[in-house]
Amino acid sequence: MLKKLGIKSKSMKTKNRYSIYLKEGEEISKFLALIGANKAVMQFEDIRIQREMRGKVNRLVNCETANLNKTINASIEQIAAIKKLQKTGKFNNLNDNLKEIAILRLENPDLALIDLGKLLKKPVGKSGVNYRLKKIIDISNE
Repeated sequence: MLKKLGIKSKSMKTKNRYSIYLKEGEEISKFLALIGANKAVMQFEDIRIQREMRGKVNRLVNCETANLNKTINASIEQIAAIKKLQKTGKFNNLNDNLKEIAILRLENPDLALIDLGKLLKKPVGKSGVNYRLKKIIDISNE
């Protein structure tokens, strides 16, 4: 009967009994509306919306946290490479572009690459800053 009314349901047998259940939220709302439980439909939809919003917020927070962790870990690696170059005396051998970005990174350990690039005398984009910092790491590893 539910199928004829356009409501997708499932059935299962447990201990000589049959049970019908609705799995999807949309189908539950349709069923509640069908039996005239309008107040229950509104409450159910309110709960669904709240859960959906919480899920979206959690996904956004998780994404931002992952991005921050990635930025921090990269910054730590970059700063360690710069300090290593300073200790070994190789820092003075860097060209002016690499020195400039290295000094900016030391002064601004929490800045994203795009923001570091804007602080340069001749601003460059994220990829330019990334290239320079990777070059510094490579030189420190030699």
